[in-house]
Amino acid sequence: MSAQCGCNHSCSTEAQPPHGRYRLILWLALLINAAMFGVEMLFGVWAQSASLLADSLDFFGDAANYGISLWVLGMGLAIRAKASLLKAATMAVFGVWVLGRTGWGLWAGNLPDAMTMGSVALLALAANVAVAAMLYVYREGDSNMRSVWICSRNDAIGNVAVILAAVGVFGTASGLPDLIVAGVMATLALSGAWQMWGYAQQDLRRAAVV
Repeated sequence: MSAQCGCNHSCSTEAQPPHGRYRLILWLALLINAAMFGVEMLFGVWAQSASLLADSLDFFGDAANYGISLWVLGMGLAIRAKASLLKAATMAVFGVWVLGRTGWGLWAGNLPDAMTMGSVALLALAANVAVAAMLYVYREGDSNMRSVWICSRNDAIGNVAVILAAVGVFGTASGLPDLIVAGVMATLALSGAWQMWGYAQQDLRRAAVV
């Protein structure tokens, strides 16, 4: 492997992300996601919105994921890949939880506050677009960097879905659009976890042959 890399040491060092600017971006992303977790959890409970609560836990999971990414930044490829496996498992758990919360909402028949849903979702969208824009240039890095990009991309898509759910709740006077979007967000989380798991397995195989 070293011959193919044109160096006398492990090729995994070439997969290291650029620490300075990337570390700063991860810190900004962590702070933004932690703040939005608190905002969406508070208003999700107040508005009785399953999709806002789902999105709030997504923000919480992402803040934890950014923290993990900062912790493993600069470590070997195998360790970063294992961190990606942990993040994939976290996203999968989130998806399963949201599916359960959606089922409970169907049974309870709550009507969420559409105006609160829409307003908070717009704020969340602005936050996630800002984070995704900062991370866009790093989307083709190792599995750990790709996982951070996947999380941010899915979040922005989920926020648009919550806005559409708010419009649907307002127009139909039914909580069904809110629950449908919560189910879609769970599907996004499970899909992203599957992608992330595959990237991490590829990196583990690369690290094993170095």
